[in-house]
Amino acid sequence: MAQRDDAPEDLLPLPSTAFHILLALADDDRHGYAIMQEVAARTDGRVELGAGTLYRSIQRMLEQGLIAEVRQRPAREHDDERRRYYRLTAFGRRVAEAEMDRLTGLVKIARAVGLRPEKA
Repeated sequence: MAQRDDAPEDLLPLPSTAFHILLALADDDRHGYAIMQEVAARTDGRVELGAGTLYRSIQRMLEQGLIAEVRQRPAREHDDERRRYYRLTAFGRRVAEAEMDRLTGLVKIARAVGLRPEKA
């Protein structure tokens, strides 16, 4: 598990699956299937996570301290007891922000060398 003194940059670059999961959890707690749906919706279907890929990534991210399993459950009529809910941790948010900064830097470099320059 990640320690308090771990630097977010130590986990970069993030696998794209992990980054998509962190983004899906950035604004709400979700269960696995809801994460899959959120990623597909936010990418207009260009990224579809399979169950095996999702749950292997979730397990690794739990071990790294990027996400945590949520003990609080929705109301019984809106829940399925088999579901596990996940939440972005403070460390996970810092890692996601560091990855966003890294990717932004790459885009700036790409534009500087003439790949899709910004329009004036």
